[in-house]
Amino acid sequence: MSRKEHHVVPNPNKGWDVKRSGGQRASAHTNTKAEAEKIAREISINQKTELVIHGKDGRIQRSDSHGNDPCPPKDKK
Repeated sequence: MSRKEHHVVPNPNKGWDVKRSGGQRASAHTNTKAEAEKIAREISINQKTELVIHGKDGRIQRSDSHGNDPCPPKDKK
């Protein structure tokens, strides 16, 4: 079973796309990465998915879980 993720990725024709993992089309296209991240975060929170942010080179820069995290951090109290 694949993880439910939304990705912010660079578009080869300029701008940034928000894509669901495994999807062909972009959910959104913006001119700036900040706009794409804002839209992607709203979608990810609403759909309880993992948000994965990529850099211009396509590499993953960071991620944020908005769903059921299979490996939640342990409380160290």
